[in-house]
Amino acid sequence: MPAGHRVYLVGGAVRDELLGRAHGDRDYVVVGATPDDLLALGYQPVGKDFPVFLHPDSGEEYALARTERKTGPGYHGFTFHAAPDVTLEDDLVRRDLTINAMARDASGELIDPYGGERDLQARLLRHVSPAFAEDPVRVLRVARFFARYAPLGFTIAGETMALMRGMVAAGEVAHLVPERVWAETRKALAEPAPSAFVRSLHECGALAIVFPEIDALYGVPQSPQHHPEVDCGLHLELVLDQAAQLAPGDDLAGFCALTHDLGKSLTPASELPRHIAHEHRGLAPLAALCERLKVPAEHAQIAALTCRHHLDAHRALELKPVTVLSLLEAFDVFRRPERLGPFLVACTADKRGRLGHAEDAYPQADFLRAARDAARAVTAQAFIEQGLRGEAIGEAMRRARVAAIAALPRDHPAR
Repeated sequence: MPAGHRVYLVGGAVRDELLGRAHGDRDYVVVGATPDDLLALGYQPVGKDFPVFLHPDSGEEYALARTERKTGPGYHGFTFHAAPDVTLEDDLVRRDLTINAMARDASGELIDPYGGERDLQARLLRHVSPAFAEDPVRVLRVARFFARYAPLGFTIAGETMALMRGMVAAGEVAHLVPERVWAETRKALAEPAPSAFVRSLHECGALAIVFPEIDALYGVPQSPQHHPEVDCGLHLELVLDQAAQLAPGDDLAGFCALTHDLGKSLTPASELPRHIAHEHRGLAPLAALCERLKVPAEHAQIAALTCRHHLDAHRALELKPVTVLSLLEAFDVFRRPERLGPFLVACTADKRGRLGHAEDAYPQADFLRAARDAARAVTAQAFIEQGLRGEAIGEAMRRARVAAIAALPRDHPAR
C-alpha cells in the first residue's frame, strides 16, 4: 500500500484468533484511501452499497473505512460514507458486537477501542453502540452468535437484550426481509447450539414476528410421562441441540428438527396434553413458513416429510414390511437414498430431546437404514431375465422389496 494508506485485519479473524479457534475468511479495512487508489493497484470492486474490493493476488476482501447513517426503516435504510478522513475507530463503532469490533495493524498490534477483548474474556455478547438498534438484522446476528458460542459459556449482555426488546417493540424487526431471515437462520441451524438462537429470539420477542409458528409452541404442555420437560418450546430446544450433535453443521437436518412439531401448537385445548394427529396439523403452518421465508425446495420437502412421518419412524419396529416400504418410497430413496439421512437425524433427536433421555437408544434409525439398503438391492434385471415385462416387473420388484424388509432383524429398545 502507498504511504498514508493503512491496512487492518478486522472482524471474525481477530475474534477467533483471540478465542483460539480456527477462522475462515480474513477481512481487511483500508484507512486513508479512495476507490481510485485501490483500482489503480489492481483491486477488483465487488461492493454495491459501499466500496469493497478483492485483492488482486489473494482474493481477500478489502473495504474502505466507512461510516453509515440511518435514513429509513429496516436493513436497507442506510447511507454510507467512505472517504480518506474516516478513521478506523469510526469504522469499528458501526459494527454489531464488541467482539467483532477489534482490529490488528500490520505489526500485529491489537486495536480494541470498544472492549472486545474484555468481553471475550467475560464471555459476553455486547453491542458496540446505540447505533446497534438501527439495523434489525443485528437481532438475528446476535442470536446466531449465541448459537455458536453458548457452549463456550457466552451469554447476551443484559443491556443488549434490552436493546433487542426495544427494537422489537419499535417495529424494526418487522422490516426484516425474508431472504435475510432465512440466511441467518440457516447459519444458526449449523451452529453447535441452535437452541440458543431460538431461545434468545423468543426472549426478546422477535421469534413471534419472524417465526410465529415456532413461537406458538412455547407454553403448550405435553404429557410429563413422555416429556418430562412438558413445554413444547423447551422440547424443541432440546431436539435442536441433539440434532446439532448428531449431524454437526447440517442445516437441513436442523431445519427438519426445528419444524417437526409445529402441529402441537394447533392441538385443541380439550385434547391437551395429548397431541393427536399433530403430524398432520403441522403441515399447513410449515408450508406457510416455507413460503413466507422462501425456504429452498429441498429443505421444505424434507421438512414436510419429517413432520408427516416422524411418528412412523418412532413406530418403525412395529410397522408391517409393506408400510416400511411405503415410508421409504415417500422419501424417494430409490433415486435419492441420501434423503433419509436428515429425517433420521431429526427423528433420533426427537427421541433424545427430552429431559433425562439424551442417551436413549434409537434402533429404529439403524433398522430404517438397513431397510432402505435391502430394498435398494432389489433390481429389475433378475425379473427381466425371468421374462417379465412392463408393469409385472414393477409388481415383482415391490414384492421382493417387501420380502427383503421382512427378512431383516428388528432390535427392539429396552422397555
